[in-house]
Amino acid sequence: MRFAHIADCHVGSWRDPKLREVSIAAFEKAIDLCIEKKVDFVLISGDLFHTALPGIDSLKMAVKKLKELQNNDIPVYISAGSHDFSPSGKTILDVLSEAKLVINVVKGSVDEETKKLKLRFTVDEKTGAQITGMIGKKGMLEKTYYENLEKANLEKEKGFKIFMFHTALTELKPEELEQMDSSPVSLLPKDFDYYAGGHVHIVEKASLEGYKNIVYPGPLFPTNFAELEKLEGGGFYLYEDGEIEFIPINIKNVFSIKQVAEHKTPEEVQEELLEKIKKHEFNNTIVLLRVFGTLKHGKSSDVDFKQIMKACYDRGAFFVMKNTAKLTSEEFEEIKISQDSADAIEENVIKEHLGQIKVSFEEEKTAKALMDLLSSEKQEGEKVYEYNARIKKEIDEMLGIGL
Repeated sequence: MRFAHIADCHVGSWRDPKLREVSIAAFEKAIDLCIEKKVDFVLISGDLFHTALPGIDSLKMAVKKLKELQNNDIPVYISAGSHDFSPSGKTILDVLSEAKLVINVVKGSVDEETKKLKLRFTVDEKTGAQITGMIGKKGMLEKTYYENLEKANLEKEKGFKIFMFHTALTELKPEELEQMDSSPVSLLPKDFDYYAGGHVHIVEKASLEGYKNIVYPGPLFPTNFAELEKLEGGGFYLYEDGEIEFIPINIKNVFSIKQVAEHKTPEEVQEELLEKIKKHEFNNTIVLLRVFGTLKHGKSSDVDFKQIMKACYDRGAFFVMKNTAKLTSEEFEEIKISQDSADAIEENVIKEHLGQIKVSFEEEKTAKALMDLLSSEKQEGEKVYEYNARIKKEIDEMLGIGL
């Protein structure tokens, strides 16, 4: 028996068109590899798309690739993930299932007497593998389903059994995801041959007492800066007669540059970054710039990131991303205040911050007046466009713009 276990495809996940195309290419390559390796079937453990109702381009590509699997007699067994559901309950997976491009394995009913959820197996005709699973929802809302799950009928079934799930397991949750909602592995039925996980973007396979082959393949392509930094690429797992192998998918190279800004000027940070960039060629590479620490003076916007990113592109970079979330300045330290009223808090924040920098007008008076003006409400009977025009006019008059 040979099957592919894919999860968290998040097709169309990036807003930037270039990275969105990479995520689409990752899915295309994964399907091509499944066909090339002549797998008996494919498992997709949730989050095929990034939204419940994906864009036409993403949907068209996915349908094309799923059709190729169908033409090669490779069924696709799927369970819904947290991104597959919308508040209305509508999801494109229903359409794909109706078109027989995928087979939803989350099937069952509620026993009228016990009020327990009884899942049914879907049997793969070619291999006889018995597959079932549970949906995943945002905020661990699927936990109630697990707590009401009738496990005995699943555990006593003989043969090769696969349980698909889209949930974080506490025992396998990495330290950096400590705050993520999770459930103990004991919520899953025991004694299955393979547990096809999704939702947690980690590459992990483990066996615990009563639960062998708990597998998370991670995303097909990372979905944010931190994941690109950690994983660089994506992939899926290939199961063949008891052996489990990770198949990497690398569409683009990823190169990380980290710069410590502690007690340095914006000019020094900029110069050091440019020197690091000069040492590398970035052909076909996604470059990640992470800058952190407290600047000696100035602010983060004083670092000319446009020039830095241009230097990366000049050396062949495919795409450049920067992260300055932990880049701060000594001129804007945290202000500790004890007043309870909003007015008192505003006045103290203004006084403390404007006392740290030089400006060319009456700092406190003008800033407070602007805040009061911007927080003013619409007058009775005033339309939105009239309100916007009035506020703009009053701000222009206050700052002397256009006078």
